[in-house]
Amino acid sequence: MAFILRRPSAISQALKQLPKPTSITSTPVRTLHTPTKTLFTSTSKQSSPLSALTKARNAFHRTYMQPTSQVSRPDTGSIASKLLYGGAIVGGTVIATNLLFNRETREDGGMPPFERAYLNETFLHTGLGIGIIGVAAKALHGSGWSYRLMSMNPWVVLGGSLVLSIGSMVACRSTDPSNYVPKYAFWTAFNVAQAGILSPLLFLQPALLARAGLYTVAMMGSIAFVGATAKQEKYLYLGGPLLAGVAIVAVSGLAPLVVPVTAARTLMWSERIWLYGGLAVFGGFTLYDVQKILYHARMAERGVVKRDAVNESISLELDFLNIFIRMVQILGMRGGNNRK
Repeated sequence: MAFILRRPSAISQALKQLPKPTSITSTPVRTLHTPTKTLFTSTSKQSSPLSALTKARNAFHRTYMQPTSQVSRPDTGSIASKLLYGGAIVGGTVIATNLLFNRETREDGGMPPFERAYLNETFLHTGLGIGIIGVAAKALHGSGWSYRLMSMNPWVVLGGSLVLSIGSMVACRSTDPSNYVPKYAFWTAFNVAQAGILSPLLFLQPALLARAGLYTVAMMGSIAFVGATAKQEKYLYLGGPLLAGVAIVAVSGLAPLVVPVTAARTLMWSERIWLYGGLAVFGGFTLYDVQKILYHARMAERGVVKRDAVNESISLELDFLNIFIRMVQILGMRGGNNRK
């Protein structure tokens, strides 16, 4: 029953804790409809209409007619350095994770072709699922769904999201892979349900979401590489401890709904458990799921089970979404602290 608890939750709480954008009206801006005081305030020396017109014209040119040389252009060197920095982060994460957790590699001469094909097919469905979630979330957000969702009762949102997510996931998992139409219909419904839950994240800046997505891909990619090249069934024992960990994380995520606001210290620790403990737990689930996929590939090769990349991709999608939500919150908190 691990999949019942492994779902992104507490979206509204994460959005409330992110820094609010500064208001545009906080800085005085001179416009055509708000002339300066020097044009209409009486002074000791009376000015002629011609001089007042000249001053107004100069003020207009000084304020609105900026020279083209002062227009800011993107710095190509800065963009290149950011790309190199991001690539170094991804590559360094892969190498460091591999050296730390993958000291004992496979002894069977590497990954067999049938395992590689099954793993690549699962990754393909995972990427397609994440793409469907992104497109559906954008469409729902544009239709005003995010506003209605944020105004609902949090218990109603929690209950409805659990029913839709778990119902569509159970239906997809229980459908035989040979029945393509109902199988992919339930899979699409599951992805749309996740999009409906995550659509309020689009209130945030696109740059922050892009960075969170990059960091999530780097983290999951490095851990998946370790799981794919490690010894067979080396990390399958993590299923039980990870289930206990995700239960603790889920309970801590529900704390803001039941703990009074006056218990600030309790809420602080529950948030840390949900945030950083969730990163560790779902990073471990990524490692476990990759080894489970390879194990199922060996069983399918022997004819024990059927190949079902759709079911395998659901687990990786849940890992991705849970890590992504926490990355968004961490980056938002860091941005708020830097502005203080």
